[in-house]
Amino acid sequence: MSKKCIVIGAGELTVGKIERAKEDLVIAVDGGLEYCGLLGLEPDLILGDFDSVGEQAAEAVERLERQTPERIIRLPREKDETDTLAALKEGLARGCDEFYIYGGTGGRLEHTLANIQCLLYLKKRGASGYLMDGNGMIFVIVNEAVHFQKEQEGYLSLFSLSEQSKGVTEEGMKYPLHGAVLTNDFPLGVSNEFTGQEAVVSVEEGQLVCVIQRFSGQETAPE
Repeated sequence: MSKKCIVIGAGELTVGKIERAKEDLVIAVDGGLEYCGLLGLEPDLILGDFDSVGEQAAEAVERLERQTPERIIRLPREKDETDTLAALKEGLARGCDEFYIYGGTGGRLEHTLANIQCLLYLKKRGASGYLMDGNGMIFVIVNEAVHFQKEQEGYLSLFSLSEQSKGVTEEGMKYPLHGAVLTNDFPLGVSNEFTGQEAVVSVEEGQLVCVIQRFSGQETAPE
């Protein structure tokens, strides 16, 4: 059975509510702790070097560190991995295999790109990850197919992370593809559209970033 991890980062918060089940693991990453307060979401774990938190949040971390030190993981400011990657590693170590990352896009572009790389890190370790925002989501597929229900709306864009992604197929979309080759230097896969049909996107060999932007507030997670 899958175990879900909800990660709240310090990028742009574009949702007003996040649903969690009792068994879900919630990790606040650095300044994401302040978003947890806005969302009324109690994190199980607070992790980071805390260089992007305000004074009140810093005081809250220090207080929790005294009261429940097992909930705080304080990272050094100078390190090789990002705070978000450290959070994902912690989630994996605790048995999670499905990760929903909020506040992981917007803000500094290099952080968004780093978080897309983190999605591939999860995929290579048998887990799935989704960068969520109020208008869509980003995930990666590697040598696999994903299915979307006919109710799905919006744009779907595919970008090759690998030098080539071979056998790329998009069925049930406005602009179908059959066995195409996408490369990492030509944006052929940008801005396809869902059409009210069940859709399938697959790649036989390669690594694709899938970006969905919605027309409306519909759910975007693949089946």
